[in-house]
Amino acid sequence: MTELIPAPRGVVAGSGEVRLTARSRLHAGPGTEGVGRWLRTVLGQATGLPLGEGRELDNPDGTDGDGIGLLLDPGLGPEEYRLVSDRTGVLIEGGSAAGVFWGAQTLRQLLGPDAYRRAPLGRDRVWAVPHGTIEDSPRFRWRGLMLDVARHFMPKEGVLRYLDLMAAHKLNVLHFHLTDDQGWRIEIKRYPKLTEIGSWRARTKVGHRASPLWDDTPHGGHYTQDDIREIVAYAAERHISVVPEIDVPGHSQAAIAAYPELGNTDVIDTASLTVWDTWGINPNVLAPTDNTLRFYEGVLEEVLELFPADAGPSVPFSGFVHLGGDECPKDQWRASAVAQQRINDLGLADEDALQSWFVGHFATWLAARGRRLIGWDEILEGGLAPGAAVSSWRGYAGGVAAARAGHDVVMCPEQHVYLDHRQDAGPDEPVPIGYVRTLEDVYRFEPVPPQLTAEEAGRVLGTQANAWSEVTENQDRVDYQVFPRLAAFAEVAWSALPAPAERDFADFERRTTAHRRRLDALGVAHRPPTGPLPWQRRPGVLGRPLDGPPPNR
Repeated sequence: MTELIPAPRGVVAGSGEVRLTARSRLHAGPGTEGVGRWLRTVLGQATGLPLGEGRELDNPDGTDGDGIGLLLDPGLGPEEYRLVSDRTGVLIEGGSAAGVFWGAQTLRQLLGPDAYRRAPLGRDRVWAVPHGTIEDSPRFRWRGLMLDVARHFMPKEGVLRYLDLMAAHKLNVLHFHLTDDQGWRIEIKRYPKLTEIGSWRARTKVGHRASPLWDDTPHGGHYTQDDIREIVAYAAERHISVVPEIDVPGHSQAAIAAYPELGNTDVIDTASLTVWDTWGINPNVLAPTDNTLRFYEGVLEEVLELFPADAGPSVPFSGFVHLGGDECPKDQWRASAVAQQRINDLGLADEDALQSWFVGHFATWLAARGRRLIGWDEILEGGLAPGAAVSSWRGYAGGVAAARAGHDVVMCPEQHVYLDHRQDAGPDEPVPIGYVRTLEDVYRFEPVPPQLTAEEAGRVLGTQANAWSEVTENQDRVDYQVFPRLAAFAEVAWSALPAPAERDFADFERRTTAHRRRLDALGVAHRPPTGPLPWQRRPGVLGRPLDGPPPNR
């Protein structure tokens, strides 16, 4: 019980063990049936044991129990669980099905790395759970991972795989970055050109935008509406909320390429635009017109149907919709007579206020439909509608300002938890991007800024790690950038850790050695502790190193 990640709140070790055998049964009490189906499936695959239906744990004949029981306990918090392994068997109790599910994830870790395989290894082995009691609950409600599937498309099977990897680390929010300049990834039946045109680009820049290298293979793909429904349902079964991101008013060239009237047609020839093939901040942004508003209302009507808000209490953030709002250059608006007329008609101060009006329109539109807008911290500029939440990515300042203004916050500062950033300063790191963020750096990340009062700190919903995909073109590259740092992040998000300087990284690193064997069993191409393997390097591909330490909080 000493190699668990994330570290549980309390562990009392016993003496002895529960051995699972062919006669072992699994009992899922009322409200835990879904967890029971999941646990029976994954353990059955790995062990070959049938784990048939059983009744509540008991051993009336005095023999050692070898069953698993799953029960709700209304005295526990929503995601809290208690795992007891003793002579009666293994009992997992949770305050909700989510709590029971997190306890089941802990049980899987206790059974060893081979419990993560999809078929038995074909040799005799003992499946044992050490006696003891684990009591556990998360520090933060929002424990997220953002997957950018717009820059490089991740097929549906890869998304489902990452939902399983998130669940194994007790993460419960998938921030799904579905649209950007380089691709539109979600089917909108009202506007078919968004995927017919907007989901494919003719070529792709390799490495940083200053790189001379190109991949001339067309790149693209999108999720059908049924794919999205499957992803959302699969996530809900694992007690994960999926928060879709439809980026506006910047990062929108793919949409403008599909429907040129969405752009600033009085400034540039939008009909000549194609889906962008390079990286950086794109000057082509949406026009602040009624036509644009009606178009995106139509998009969002279909998005809301695909991402229902009533997915259940175990997926509490399913009502959020992320609308980006970041990195929106105002040059075209300054040059556009249409945009300037809109500013005058609304009595706005400037183009920043125009963006605030644009975002505020959709905050009100979503609120009228029982939803909540969340956006990157730029949406604070010019004022933010009540009820909207902020993803603080440009350091801590946006989160501090949002919390002090009464807005909920998700902390994801790029200097700490952007997992596309390089893990080491060495020359062998593949396509080195951004600040060096080692495993230890991520482990010492503190999501709550110290300058917040207790009341303000209560507005920090939680934290998330962001995996942007400009330089991660396939599953192995995503794995390399994300793991094992996601394990460190998961412990930060879940466990009640001391202050960053007081955290026992040596102990975490010891537990990571065992955790790497779990990742190996799951087929995760994680970064080895000694550095990239020969086939993980990308010699000759330019990155974007940033010299010096990251900015202060």
